[in-house]
Amino acid sequence: MNFELSSEQRMILEYGDKVSQQYDRRYWMSYAEKHEPPKELLAQVASDGFLGLMVPEAYGGAGQGMMEMALFMEGLSNNGIPLLSLVVNSTMSLALIAMHGTEEQKQKYLPAACRGEIKFCFAITEPDAGSNTMEITSIARRDGKGFKLNGQKTYITDANSADYALVVSRTKPHGEVSRKTDGFTLFIVDMRAKGVSKTVIPVSIPMPESQWQVFFDDVELTEADALGSVDEGFKILFDTLNPERIILSALCVGVGRFALRKAVAYANERKLFNKVPIGAYQGLQHPLAVAHSEIEMAGLMTHKAAWAFDNRLPAGEFANMAKYAAAEAGIHAVDASLQCFGGNGFTKEYGIFDLYPMVRLLRTAPLNREMVLNYIGEKVMGLPRSY
Repeated sequence: MNFELSSEQRMILEYGDKVSQQYDRRYWMSYAEKHEPPKELLAQVASDGFLGLMVPEAYGGAGQGMMEMALFMEGLSNNGIPLLSLVVNSTMSLALIAMHGTEEQKQKYLPAACRGEIKFCFAITEPDAGSNTMEITSIARRDGKGFKLNGQKTYITDANSADYALVVSRTKPHGEVSRKTDGFTLFIVDMRAKGVSKTVIPVSIPMPESQWQVFFDDVELTEADALGSVDEGFKILFDTLNPERIILSALCVGVGRFALRKAVAYANERKLFNKVPIGAYQGLQHPLAVAHSEIEMAGLMTHKAAWAFDNRLPAGEFANMAKYAAAEAGIHAVDASLQCFGGNGFTKEYGIFDLYPMVRLLRTAPLNREMVLNYIGEKVMGLPRSY
């Protein structure tokens, strides 16, 4: 693994510096507080060719890999503009269609999506299954002409503004398969189709993205709507779940850097006892130094996970460790920065406390810390299964 970024990768990382000059943290917060997509920023990202970063050039994308996608998110988040919509649309959906879609599917969806004309969401989580994907109950049953999809999904990001959803469903019930990973199928579902309905889930976290419950009632699908082989969808599922963990790790790393950069500037300027900058006191300096070290270590693990994925190596080990390390490091970085600002950290003017809900969320979602540690303990270290 080469630790030196290429000139193109450096340009992708630094794109966040460039775009934030026009669409900065204050702009992002103006949409986050309304739970509305930052349409001007997203239009700019699409125009600059970054929505389809992992889509081949033949279908309107940039033909880059997971490393470049992680660097893109990292660069935006370094400037306080973490875009979760890039996770479900660009990383989890468009990249998966590019990898496993038919030629017809690629031609139909990818060019328009790369231009920002259509948008995807990703639907896997269910109210009664949570992290236990094996026991999801949404099912697409054959009806002679195709399939009819029934079920419910929850915490589906931007389901209201998505034109299509990649829906993880069963085509064979859990109790009718010999292996628990059999009988899964991913479908491309038109969110305007008859039988699709949704209700908003109010959340307390300021973010432009909104969360939804989505209901499917006899939604008609065909074989052409299946992504990959029917009943064998689990084989391709981790081509989207590992990238999800990688890009969210990049988000945490960037937000942590943003918080620490603001804290360092404040600690160098703010003077109290004996007119000495507060950054000179070890009670503030050491927590910031520890947080910086943790952030940079998490960044390295994130890059290693992205490198493994791009080289078609098993990436689950590194993706999960990156997710754990980055979520914890992000929380510690924001907390240390908040302590540095004192009472000012809780004001809108300084905008530090506003960072905390986002990083704290990512300790819990999309895969909670405990399940990440279970994976590392069992799959990586060889310990007995704990659940």
